[in-house]
Amino acid sequence: MKSDCVSDAWITFPASLFQIGFTYPFPFLTQSFFTHIGLCYVQAMPMVWRVLYTLENIIEQVGIDIGLSELSQLYNLVSHGSHRFLFKHKPGQAHPILKTTKNETNWKNQFFFVRKDSILNGNHLPKKWITQGRIWDHWTRTILGLFFSIKDN
Repeated sequence: MKSDCVSDAWITFPASLFQIGFTYPFPFLTQSFFTHIGLCYVQAMPMVWRVLYTLENIIEQVGIDIGLSELSQLYNLVSHGSHRFLFKHKPGQAHPILKTTKNETNWKNQFFFVRKDSILNGNHLPKKWITQGRIWDHWTRTILGLFFSIKDN
């Protein structure tokens, strides 16, 4: 199976998110992000995972309340081809979290499958890749219109 395989029984996880320190179930901000956007986990480039991991650590260690609205004030969600997504800092602003943009080679080929019925809330996780051409218009009219400026590169 490929990472973009759609299955009712399996969920695809990129290996890189666990290599940086995430565990499943994901913390609230991270799960909220994927739940509201509807992205499959493997559609998020490693940079997205590093930003979310850093923010989750700030929330836990410092006790700052960071939600989707704060995240949307820092970043735009941008398609990077092949229906993969990353965060891009807002124009005219410095990158809010340093050292999260490093390139990782071969990350697209490092993934694994887990049976949905074997993990907490597995049957409610996104299973279908967002691939439709003008999905941005739909997102703008829904909850993401409140949170993100979504652009197509």
